[in-house]
Amino acid sequence: MSKYDVVVIGSGPGGYVAAIRCAQLGMKTAIIEKYSTLGGTCLNVGCIPSKALLDSSHHYEDAVKHFEEHGIELSGDVKINLEKMMNRKSAVVQQTCDGVKYLMDKNKIEVFQGVGSFKDATHINIDKAEGGTETIEATNTIIATGSKPSSLPFIKLDKERVITSTEALKLKEIPKHMLVIGGGVIGLELGQVYSRLGAEVTVVEYMDRIIPTMDSALAKELAKVLKKQGITLNVSHKVKSVERNGDEVIVKADDKKGNEVEFKGDYCLVSVGRRPFTDGLNAEAAGVEVGERGMITVNEHLQTNVKNIYAIGDVVKGAMLAHKASEEGSFVAEVIAGQKPHINYNLIPGVVYTWPEVAAVGKSEEELKEAGVEYKAGKFPMRALGRSRASGDTDGFVKILSDAKTDEVLGVHMIGARTADLIAEAVTAMEFRASAEDIARMSHAHPTYAEAIKEAALAATGDRALHV
Repeated sequence: MSKYDVVVIGSGPGGYVAAIRCAQLGMKTAIIEKYSTLGGTCLNVGCIPSKALLDSSHHYEDAVKHFEEHGIELSGDVKINLEKMMNRKSAVVQQTCDGVKYLMDKNKIEVFQGVGSFKDATHINIDKAEGGTETIEATNTIIATGSKPSSLPFIKLDKERVITSTEALKLKEIPKHMLVIGGGVIGLELGQVYSRLGAEVTVVEYMDRIIPTMDSALAKELAKVLKKQGITLNVSHKVKSVERNGDEVIVKADDKKGNEVEFKGDYCLVSVGRRPFTDGLNAEAAGVEVGERGMITVNEHLQTNVKNIYAIGDVVKGAMLAHKASEEGSFVAEVIAGQKPHINYNLIPGVVYTWPEVAAVGKSEEELKEAGVEYKAGKFPMRALGRSRASGDTDGFVKILSDAKTDEVLGVHMIGARTADLIAEAVTAMEFRASAEDIARMSHAHPTYAEAIKEAALAATGDRALHV
């Protein structure tokens, strides 16, 4: 029987990073993955393929709507080859997954393809993909089995017309009218993809605004832009039935006044969040406590109630984000090695990859008000930047929230071009407990989108933004 210092179950951004860090720290490491490719949801049916389609559809939209104003004239119609677009997406996914396999080989991590389940706290059974079962011994185990799309109890997902994000990433035709249940990150990103490609898109959201977990100012600005792009948003709508009739899907909901509203489309994307995936893990055989919804309870060291078994990523509490899982993967590896690592969960950024992009870190205005924290707010519009006017990306703003007494930055919220990349500046500043004045005093290259961060910091310290 093979014995390992650490066995990781699941090869997503949490699992594979945990395995690499364990190997770097000198531990004999193995990883178990039930699918034929490594990388988990993120690389295969999540972050990477969705970004590939967002980029491709953005190019198409630019060609159709914006090239002419740049003096670029195309002869003939611009056509979409959806099959080719999907093939490119698949190639990007394959290349990325192959990269993870390379990293496993480079770090001498043994990869088992099959379903891993606990025999007991130190032994794991692997039902191999090619047939047969193997049992391996693990001094420590890291559970990194990720999550699956959630649904509503009354919705029957046929995966043809009533679909999840997984199916939406490989449609064989552009919908005529896509209904999207859920106005969060996944629904809006994929809704925008198909809207750009010509579909009518209608979003139905239960809460009183889209992206409800983010600062309300971001939600308001994004809603304004999406409506301008032709996407219909219905907030404060409680979906009560989803029925398929041939090639038509009918969604019934109650609006905020209690009136029944009916929506009809040819596809319905159900994007109401995700749930931890621990099915088939046989955690009880190891004595690991699993909650009602499949979530695993851990302590501050991400250790389960069984001292040699840890859990990370979407199966534990917190935001279901790939980069949060990766941080936890490194963290647990270092804990096992006897180090004292650190994660500041307040500084895990959240991003929506629509265009304009939306990004935030730290506390929202709503959270600060609820906590009774006195704060200052500085806001700067993207349209006041020369770089934004040059590229034509003038929607959005940057908002910095700082403590009224100490000026320490408490939250940064931005919407605009490339804010998914810009948010790292805010994370860095906040990790070092910068004040708004610190950021205001730092030189930012001109012309850049990043200048909006400096200007927002100036606005937060005495309302002294220079370019508004």
